Amino acid sequence: MISFFGCLFVLTLFQYGMLYYKGVIDIIFSVSFLKAIVHQIGFTALMGIVMVFPFNFWENLRSKYGFNLVFVLLSFVLIFEALLTAYYCTTLVPLGSDILGYSYADMKITIANSGGFMISIYLLIGISILISLFLVLYRVTSKVYHRISKMYPFTIVLFSLFMASLFTDGKPINQNKVQYLAVNVYNTSTEDNSYTSKEEYPLVQSANVENVLGEYFDLKEEKPNIVFIMVEGLGRDFVGEGAEYGGFTPYLDSLTTKSLYWENFLSNTGRTFGVLPSLLGSLPFGKSGFMELEEYPNKLTMFSVLKNNGYHTSFYQGTNSSFDKVDRFLTSENVDFVLDKSGFGSKYQKQAEDAAGSSWGYPDKELFKKSLSLERSEDQPRLEVYMTISTHEPFIPPNQDFFEKQVKDILTIGDFDSRVEKIVKKNDNVFATLLYTDDAIKWFMESYKSKPNYENTIFIFTGDHRLIPIPQRNNISRFHVPMIMYSPLLKTTRKMSSVSSHFDITPSILALLSNSYELKMPKKVAWMGGALDMETAFRSTKNIPLMRNKNELKEYISGEKLYTDGDIMELDENMDISSAFGGGSIESTLERFKSVNHYVTTENKIIPDSLTIFSIQKEKFTPAEITWINSIYDGSNFDRSFFKARDLAFDKKWDDALLLCRYILSESPSHIDTKILTGRLHIWKGNYEESVKILKECIAMNPNYIDSYAALFDVYFWYDKHTEGLALVNLVQENSASANEISSKISRAKNSARKAGIDIHKNTNKEAKNTLASIE
Repeated sequence: MISFFGCLFVLTLFQYGMLYYKGVIDIIFSVSFLKAIVHQIGFTALMGIVMVFPFNFWENLRSKYGFNLVFVLLSFVLIFEALLTAYYCTTLVPLGSDILGYSYADMKITIANSGGFMISIYLLIGISILISLFLVLYRVTSKVYHRISKMYPFTIVLFSLFMASLFTDGKPINQNKVQYLAVNVYNTSTEDNSYTSKEEYPLVQSANVENVLGEYFDLKEEKPNIVFIMVEGLGRDFVGEGAEYGGFTPYLDSLTTKSLYWENFLSNTGRTFGVLPSLLGSLPFGKSGFMELEEYPNKLTMFSVLKNNGYHTSFYQGTNSSFDKVDRFLTSENVDFVLDKSGFGSKYQKQAEDAAGSSWGYPDKELFKKSLSLERSEDQPRLEVYMTISTHEPFIPPNQDFFEKQVKDILTIGDFDSRVEKIVKKNDNVFATLLYTDDAIKWFMESYKSKPNYENTIFIFTGDHRLIPIPQRNNISRFHVPMIMYSPLLKTTRKMSSVSSHFDITPSILALLSNSYELKMPKKVAWMGGALDMETAFRSTKNIPLMRNKNELKEYISGEKLYTDGDIMELDENMDISSAFGGGSIESTLERFKSVNHYVTTENKIIPDSLTIFSIQKEKFTPAEITWINSIYDGSNFDRSFFKARDLAFDKKWDDALLLCRYILSESPSHIDTKILTGRLHIWKGNYEESVKILKECIAMNPNYIDSYAALFDVYFWYDKHTEGLALVNLVQENSASANEISSKISRAKNSARKAGIDIHKNTNKEAKNTLASIE
């Protein structure tokens, strides 16, 4: 146990050294460091007590069995502590119960796309050193332990230190990370969120939200387009006047002076999982974020309300839409068009791969280029929502050297204090990426001017949360984001210092529209927010719950008081926090909110059926079907279940394969391999029309994915659709970089057309256009 503590001491030293190197802390050996050592002693004593029982049991069976078991168990604990410490040094947030909110697939994607290969190499080296240190320390201490064992008072000292650790105030920085995770998971799992009120729909209220935006816009007769740009990691610390790390978003900085600009705005979640439901739906969180709910309750969002009022709704991102179950949420809202990384085609360049060959998808400028290449109607208003990704680990923007040089130039001419300058230099790739994304947004705004009805468009820019790897001032910094509302329709600009949140945007935008146009609106709503606060001076009057991570609802703002991790703090005009007196009722307010949040999301009590616009179209399965599905699929890996469905199809058990495909697509609508298999299954069962329809949807989803074309070529060939097959040749060669992989099917389609007497050169272009139109 002494050797075990020695390793924990080294890990603690490593943590504080890394945080000092990154510029997060000013000094290594501090009171905080001493507290961390006390907590590590306490954890060591706790582990010693726990290990007594397996040690005695196995040692009594055979000598050294107990010792070897304890050594192995403690080694695993040390490895786990090292992993959690590395995670904390990267994110500056300890891993807690939020680990329960992510699937294995999501965690795998996140690690892989955040420099996973190099991280793995460094961790393997570090873990090898750590276990070697454990062995060396044991051999050293075992030689002198006979002296220590005679010192009976020494055990009293250890016990006293253990007791001291129980009463020593601990913060995430100085707590043992394994202990933090275990306690956090236990507290979350045993939390009592029982709902005791008799009110069936506690969130339902009048739809009469004050139209606070009306006086700032000169609206036209036609409804305006609404365009949201949700920028990954865009914290207030990087944007606008007085930004702590200012100068790296020059275009957005300029927009703040030409817009309605809220400088003290809050994201309601500390990670991306919550931005869509909060921003576009003003929805409660659920346990792990709204999009993680097993079954969605009835809800209203800006998507559904505006679609019901004639808007074309669309969503654009350069990454995989199945991550965080975005695709499932969008499907439930009947969004007209969704672009994710599968839909770009061969003309666009993916983000550079890391050492492991992983890439999130397409960088921000490519996302904007692809979006603006798509046709837009002049006669229909639009709701467009963009989610960027470049300002996320591993921070490797296109033309990285150019933007890193810009970072150096800005540091040279800028007036930065020594701490900020040090942090920027240590994270130059992060700030280079900010410059890249800012430049991409500038390009987007300039290019959008050529789109139909630009002059009748409202643009809304905000961050999903603040960049995590850059040191934060306090617990509210992670949620502190800018909110910029820019439009050619604006009559005047205004800067607000009052506090509002993402919850307030949908109610305020819909109030603006319904006040000027005859919108079909429900008489009652269940928004979590209300009207945006338009006060120019600092004030905080709202009640705002804040979910730091999945499963971690630990912050709550009530007026100018902030409840965070058991402490009550006070907000000031700079969004700094300090200890506050009074406000003890905030904790009980948070507990009441948790019970309502749990009740309405698990019991389908956000709004009644009568207020819904689009009822949730959930696939229905009989008890017998569910039992069969569960017998072959445990729900943890959609790729694995796809392979099972494919095996069933090869065995000609087509109905079973279709049932499993239905289930996969009900949970992951963007799983394109399953969708293609569904198309093939329908043709094998003789359903030509349904097969063609599904496979065309697959090509629309992912015009670069060659398997969709291969399947459709087969269908056209089997059913002698030679003209259609010929048209598909041009389409695949234009859209897919992998057309050579199915050269035999392309040749077959051309030969079949010739044999059928079709003039290839005369028909191809016309039919290709018709085929493309039918796919779109």
